[in-house]
Amino acid sequence: MYPGSFEYHVPASMQEALELMQAYGDDAKVMSGGHSLIPLMKMRLSQPAHLIDMSRMPELKGIRIAEGRIEIGAFTTHRQVETSELLRERLPLLNELAAVIADPQVRNRGTIGGSVCHADPGADFPAAMMALDAEMLCVSKAGLRTVKASEWFLGIMESALAPDEILTTIRLPMQGTDVGHAYLKLPHQASRFSVVGVAALIGRDPDDTCASARIGITGVGTTAFRARQVEAMLVGKPLTEEAILAASRFAAEGCNVQGDLATPIEQKAELCRVMVGRAIAQAAMRSTKTSS
Repeated sequence: MYPGSFEYHVPASMQEALELMQAYGDDAKVMSGGHSLIPLMKMRLSQPAHLIDMSRMPELKGIRIAEGRIEIGAFTTHRQVETSELLRERLPLLNELAAVIADPQVRNRGTIGGSVCHADPGADFPAAMMALDAEMLCVSKAGLRTVKASEWFLGIMESALAPDEILTTIRLPMQGTDVGHAYLKLPHQASRFSVVGVAALIGRDPDDTCASARIGITGVGTTAFRARQVEAMLVGKPLTEEAILAASRFAAEGCNVQGDLATPIEQKAELCRVMVGRAIAQAAMRSTKTSS
């Protein structure tokens, strides 16, 4: 299928982009990599009259440390995240996650900001955004706005980004060297989206008890979410197989589990429990004891 007709804009500056957004309002869409928007346009599920391509703004790309945190430009590609040496040293969870997104063609073109804004319930990055307590930095003609990941994902393909805003930066805390990480997913065989995807960060105390736990889950509900009950059950407990199994039983607790033709609700919930247990175990194996 072919998309409807639209006017194509390539702004040379953020000021110009914001003026276009203000001028055209709901009739405009910002494009980053285009791997989410273009298919919707071809299926006529999205028909913007104005398409704003931000690809000529290098300031919106790249990975850096600022004020003790990692900042990733919203238009940074999945491949750049996957291969970043800075992330490999300071936040390796994201390298591993980006490496299992779709296929090389998508990773070379798709962007982290596009994924976060599209808010597909089966996308990979939202799980890490939740686990890491990410912050989204948005800009409009009215100024800057920061939105926490816990307030960002509102529903199926619905984020907190306002119609006149552009996501510019994703801000993340750096991972301590004593914190183990894992991103495990069961991919849909055709789309490579997550049937279940789990991002886990586990810290270990000198006595082998769990010092910290952060677990983000995607693919299971209408949005990515934190498995807070699992986290609470882990902290202060020995990181044994029995303790991990007991905690992971609550992985889907409080989530409106979404089934589909291939995966009924009960099976999806069980897959969630299994994948959470495996991700915790892998992250725990990678964690090191903190000094006493």
